[in-house]
Amino acid sequence: MAMFCSQAGARPRTWEASPPEHKKWVEVFKACDEDNKGYLSREDFKVAVVMLFGYKPSKIEADSVMSSVDPNTSGIRLKEFLDIVRKKKEAQLYRNEVRHIFTAFDRHYRGYLTLEDFKKAFKQVAPKLSERIILEVFSSESQTDWE
Repeated sequence: MAMFCSQAGARPRTWEASPPEHKKWVEVFKACDEDNKGYLSREDFKVAVVMLFGYKPSKIEADSVMSSVDPNTSGIRLKEFLDIVRKKKEAQLYRNEVRHIFTAFDRHYRGYLTLEDFKKAFKQVAPKLSERIILEVFSSESQTDWE
């Protein structure tokens, strides 16, 4: 399914925030940078993610973000923060798109696609695609864990 979605997705891989959304991200950064340090500490970053995405980042996510910032700074600068948030939002939108496509093909609400579901879906979106290719995609994608 991931292979199918990446080929069928019409939206470009990079997504840009609207001006009001961008402004909100800057406001969250400033609110979380309590001492006006010009950067977010690890704890500041966690609070910002809660404010924007509604969940507390795991230790692994926080470690990953903190290890990706410039080692010459004491934390996440505004430009880095905006890039991180944009990527998280883009990933969230992509996951929602994949879920929406999957749900459209899962006509019996089972939480999985049978080969017949898969064939019907491809018949609608790519009627000239050979059955051999559909079988190859189905068998390789059935190994993917969706949750």
